[in-house]
Amino acid sequence: MRDPATRGSLLERFRDYLLVELKLSQRTVETYMRAAKGFSAYCDERNLDLCTLCSEDIIQYLITKQTAGEHAVDQRTVAKILSALRSLFNFMIIEQERDSNPALLVETPKAAQRVPGVLPVADVERLLDAIDTASPSGLRDRALFEVIYSCGLRISEAVELTVDRLYLREGLIRVIGKGERERLVPAGDEAIAWLERYLEHGRPALVKPKVRTRKLFLNHRGEGLSRKGMWKRFRHIADQLGIDAKVHTLRHSYATHLLAGGADLRAVQELLGHADISTTQIYTHVGRDDLRRYHADHHPRA
Repeated sequence: MRDPATRGSLLERFRDYLLVELKLSQRTVETYMRAAKGFSAYCDERNLDLCTLCSEDIIQYLITKQTAGEHAVDQRTVAKILSALRSLFNFMIIEQERDSNPALLVETPKAAQRVPGVLPVADVERLLDAIDTASPSGLRDRALFEVIYSCGLRISEAVELTVDRLYLREGLIRVIGKGERERLVPAGDEAIAWLERYLEHGRPALVKPKVRTRKLFLNHRGEGLSRKGMWKRFRHIADQLGIDAKVHTLRHSYATHLLAGGADLRAVQELLGHADISTTQIYTHVGRDDLRRYHADHHPRA
């Protein structure tokens, strides 16, 4: 399959397969398509045919990706590329373009588990209290980051929040997470209070007559605030305070503070929307000083 038009048609049908048959999320489909197109371009350069190439060709490609200097990818990215290629060759088998899947013979690299960055409670409070709420956008930022920390939301989940998913009287927010999985998350009193202030005094001032949207958090054009917009606002606030953190650090801090307070691991798994509890377990890291203190406080022979 060296004809560009034929290969392009295959990749477009592969996209449909991911969306319709596998029902993957839009973000996952974009990741898989980026990997498939990157590999296809690599094959073009080396005159490799997708219908006949072997596992050694895939291994060589992954090595190339990991040794590309400043553009080198890490083990997690390699694992994502390999997952995408396995799906691509499975699709080619279904389409009778191949008899076997060469990507299945390539071992998935084990990525080193990264312990997420976490802010102390005092730093979270300092960061949130530093937001100037005198303007509509300031009220939005305070409500936004209070909600991310109070509810442990992913950035994508905060971006997609709509007004009709708030149940403030009940203290709940309906969140659409990865894989379109829906969950109800309890919101803290602080988050509810700031959401009410934002809905009354902030959001109405950001709404534009010609822009119709139910998104909760709006930008200055009256459109839904983007992921990039959220990153930019958080970075501005954190830099002013000299705090080294990202928006996602609030979610990590939420989970870690819950567990430190005695929350059950499976309860935290549900609150975070993790499909696998092993993902939640990365938040159970405890420093040596904490271990000594827990031992001294709770062990009968301490």
